[in-house]
Amino acid sequence: MADGFRTGGAIWLRQRDAPALVEPSAPRIHGVSDTAPQQLHRGMTLIATISLFIGTRSAWTTAMTSHLPVAAIISVCYAGILVCAVLALAVRGRRALVRVDLGVLVLAVVLVVCGYWLNHAGTDEGVLTAQAASEILRGHPIYGQPWPWLFGTPSVGVTKTMAGGADYTYGYPPLTALLAAPVHGVVHSTAAATMVTTGALLAGTVVLWLLLPVPWRPAATTVCLGFGILPGYARSGYPAIVALALLIPAVVRWPATGAGGRLGRNGVLRAVCLGAACAAQQLAWFLAPFLLIGLYAVRRGELGRRPALAVVARYTGTAALTWAAINAYFAAQDFHDWMQGLLLPITQKAILHGQGVMGISYYFTAGSSRLDYYSYGSLLLLIGLLAATLLFVRRLGPALTVLPWLSFYLATRSQDGYFLLMTPLWLAAAATVPGSALANAWQPRIPRLTSHRAKAALAAGLLAPAVLCVGIAAASPPPLHLSLAPRFTNQPHRGITTIVIHAVNTTGTTFTPHFASRSGQGASDWWSITSGPASLAPHASSTYVVRPPGGFRSLPSGKHPLFYLIAVTGTPMTITTASIPLTAQAAP
Repeated sequence: MADGFRTGGAIWLRQRDAPALVEPSAPRIHGVSDTAPQQLHRGMTLIATISLFIGTRSAWTTAMTSHLPVAAIISVCYAGILVCAVLALAVRGRRALVRVDLGVLVLAVVLVVCGYWLNHAGTDEGVLTAQAASEILRGHPIYGQPWPWLFGTPSVGVTKTMAGGADYTYGYPPLTALLAAPVHGVVHSTAAATMVTTGALLAGTVVLWLLLPVPWRPAATTVCLGFGILPGYARSGYPAIVALALLIPAVVRWPATGAGGRLGRNGVLRAVCLGAACAAQQLAWFLAPFLLIGLYAVRRGELGRRPALAVVARYTGTAALTWAAINAYFAAQDFHDWMQGLLLPITQKAILHGQGVMGISYYFTAGSSRLDYYSYGSLLLLIGLLAATLLFVRRLGPALTVLPWLSFYLATRSQDGYFLLMTPLWLAAAATVPGSALANAWQPRIPRLTSHRAKAALAAGLLAPAVLCVGIAAASPPPLHLSLAPRFTNQPHRGITTIVIHAVNTTGTTFTPHFASRSGQGASDWWSITSGPASLAPHASSTYVVRPPGGFRSLPSGKHPLFYLIAVTGTPMTITTASIPLTAQAAP
């Protein structure tokens, strides 16, 4: 009769009286045994290797025109990618596969540095941060100061506002500019900002790689560096990259923070990182309350109410003091401008943009007279998600790093960057915060809330106000009725010189319209009003003559081009869209 037993990854069979087959004990180095690696680990290493190809060809093509040494380095990296792919599938021990993972990480870092060398000019975030760094060196204020001369190139976009203007001021917390200031003292260009954000991405990736369980490490390389998305944001100078790097230590194994009732050195470090992240970019503000709710629930389940409150209070106080210390100098310079600058992305009423539900009113209908309700819905969704996290933390706690970004899907500014920039935190939670870590977390007891249906109904009730607001915004008709008569020219090629607009205000509110054209997802610069009133009274009608920027707007190409004129107002936020007819005869 045979007995079966398991050793390592194999199952051996032996006769009861036969001598046992003894496998030598596996040596360990740095806590990693040299048994055969899991096939899933091999797969993740291979995916990380494959992800390095994304964007590498375009970087090599660019380098071949002006930076031959960089092109040579990229060519060598190609060989390294191929070798790592072979080794990922061929090595037999875990230690060897860990070395392959390290090699893939090194290749990814080299490729990111090459990409930075080829393009580090930055976009609007980068040039604003570099200018703020320059002003810090000279002792000048950085908030409330318009810098319109920074936006004169195609690569530096400007954020247009629904009031018919644009925002040329610095609208981020000061940490990234503070870090860029000493660099700017040496390089004197936008590279000061993009160097800081790229360095922060690389440092954050290495920290995440080291903190993750060994089989998950290739995923850190893939998400942070391999797809080429986050390196692009870093080369653009996005302050959110600095916030991301600082949030990584705060998020990895967050349920362990304050275990036993003591923050300890690690807990204090996590709190400092959270406070510094909030002083780097506003996206960290939205994650912080979810993290505090989750931390309180875990500690209360372990320690009880008062000790849990004490731990969370110390954690929050440390983060708040860190944030305040970084902001103190700028708040003392001019408190009003500093506060307005920090709140600018929330209060500026930027023109619609993104992939969220506001696209219903922007792209698929003729507009809406209640765009503000998208913002109300976004805020209500955030509050509802916070309440749901508190009530169902055992279920939603593992997704705590994803939940905050759902609210942006309802906002009028719903860009993919709000979701993409923090995706490494999703990975950190998936790898280090399993559901078992929250199995004993405290949850409020609600009478008669025991069945799954009752809980689902409560969750739906928490989200219903947000859905209702979105429905109001999407169903509301446009405030204006527009009839368009474009004037065309064939010189130097076919385009529009002016549009005569007959506008009727169908509401009981006075509007101050501003006009722009749209042929795709984004609006043009503002068209100038050469004739017509500044404001349109309730139920009044008037004729406007508007002219495109530069006096000429070329027609979109394609067999059936879509070309629209939009009229927007800032207070209240509204949009009206009308199709521009393209069949009129050319003017002589």
